[in-house]
Amino acid sequence: MPLISRVATRAYYRFSVGGMRVPAEGPVLLVANHNNGLMDPAFVTVAAEREVRFLAKAPLIAHPYIGWLVRAVGSIPVYRIQDDPRLVGQNRDIFIDVHGALARGAAVGIFPEGTSHSGSRLSPIKTGAARIALGAARRIGRDFPIMAVGLVYRDRNSFRSEARVVVGDAFDWSDLAARSDEKFAVRELTKRIDEAMRRVTLNLDSGEDAAIVHIAEQIWAAEHGSPRDSESTVSRLAMTASVFQRFRSRGDAEWQATARELRAHARMLQRMGLTPQTLKQNVSWPAAARWLLMRLPLITAIPLASLALLAYWPPVQAAIWAGRHNGEGPDSESTYRTLGIALFGTIWTLLASAIAGFLGGWIAALAALLLLPMAAIGAAMVAERRRLRWLAVRRFFVRHLHRRRLSRMRARQVAIAKHLDELLELGLQ
Repeated sequence: MPLISRVATRAYYRFSVGGMRVPAEGPVLLVANHNNGLMDPAFVTVAAEREVRFLAKAPLIAHPYIGWLVRAVGSIPVYRIQDDPRLVGQNRDIFIDVHGALARGAAVGIFPEGTSHSGSRLSPIKTGAARIALGAARRIGRDFPIMAVGLVYRDRNSFRSEARVVVGDAFDWSDLAARSDEKFAVRELTKRIDEAMRRVTLNLDSGEDAAIVHIAEQIWAAEHGSPRDSESTVSRLAMTASVFQRFRSRGDAEWQATARELRAHARMLQRMGLTPQTLKQNVSWPAAARWLLMRLPLITAIPLASLALLAYWPPVQAAIWAGRHNGEGPDSESTYRTLGIALFGTIWTLLASAIAGFLGGWIAALAALLLLPMAAIGAAMVAERRRLRWLAVRRFFVRHLHRRRLSRMRARQVAIAKHLDELLELGLQ
C-alpha cells in the first residue's frame, strides 16, 4: 500500500511532506481532514511511511468500481445512520476490531469529519476517533500517539498542482486514558483532536478566500526569504487565513481593499507567467545560455515524447471524463481520474499489444506490452519537465522585454508584503 500510494500521489500531484515523523512501529491513531476522496488515505499512508488501516464508510467498501481497492488495503467498514440505520449496531464489532488492531501495534487512520466534502474548512469533528482511542487505551493499558495529518491542496482537481502534507506532533491525553467519566473523556479528547487538526489545516469560511490566502502566503514568503517546506508553508497559510477571517467576518474595509489588491497582483503574475518568487529573480544572458546547453538532450527527446503522449491520448481523455462524471461530487474527481488512467491505460496497452501481435507476431506483442508503458511514463516525465522549462524560458524573455513593467510589479509586491506585515501584526494582537 505505501508504494501504491506514493506512485498514485506522485503521478497526480507535486507534493511535499513535513512535520513530525510517525512512529515506525507500535500503535498510532492518525486523524486527518477529508476533502479529496481516496487521495486522502493515499497521502496519509505516504506521510506515515508504513501500512495504515483505515476506517471507511460501508457503501465505499461495497462500491462497484472502487470497493475492491478499499477492501484490498484492509479497510474497516463503518456503518452510518444515513446509509442504513439497521446496520449501525454492527459498529460495536468494528470498534472491537479496531481496538484489537491498535493493541497489536497497527497504525489506524480515521477521518473524524465523518465524510469527504468539498468545503474549505473542517466540518464538525465526530466523537468516533475519541471513542476508538479511549477503548484501545483501556485494552492496551496505556495511552498511545494520536497524530493529526493536515492535507492542504492548492487545487485538488488540477493535474500536477501543489499539495502539502503536514504531520502534527502527538499531543498528551494520558490524563483521559484512564478517566472513569467516559462522557467527559470523550468530549475532552474530541476537543483536543479538533485543536490538533486545526493546527495543521487551512480553515476558511469561503472557498473564494483560498486563492487570496495562497497568493498572500507566497508573496510574504518570497519577500522574507522564508522556507517553502510543507510545515512552514501550511503554518503560514493557517496564520494568514486566521487573520484574514477575523477582518473578513467584521466586514473590514481594509481587508476588502487588500483582497482586491492581491487578486489584481495574482492576475498580473499569471499573465506574465511569473510567481511571487520568480518575480524577484534576475537571470543574466550567460546564465540562460548555459541553462539551455545543459538541457539540449531534453529538447531532442520532445518529439518522441509527444508521439508517446499522443498514443495514450484516448485513455487519458476517458479518465478525465470519468473524473468529471464520477457521480460522487468534486471531492472524488482526482480519485477517479487517477484510477481511470491506470485502468484505461492498461486496457489500451493490452489492446495495442494484441494488435501488434496480430500484425507482427508474439515478439511484437511482447515488445508493445513492455515498451508502451515505459514510453508513456517517460513521455509524461519529459512533458512535465518541458512545461517547467518552457515556463522558465518564457520568464527569461519576459524579464528582459518588459523590464519597466516588471519593475513596477516588483515595487508593488514589496508594498503588498509590507502591508501584509502590518495586517498580520494587527490581526495577531
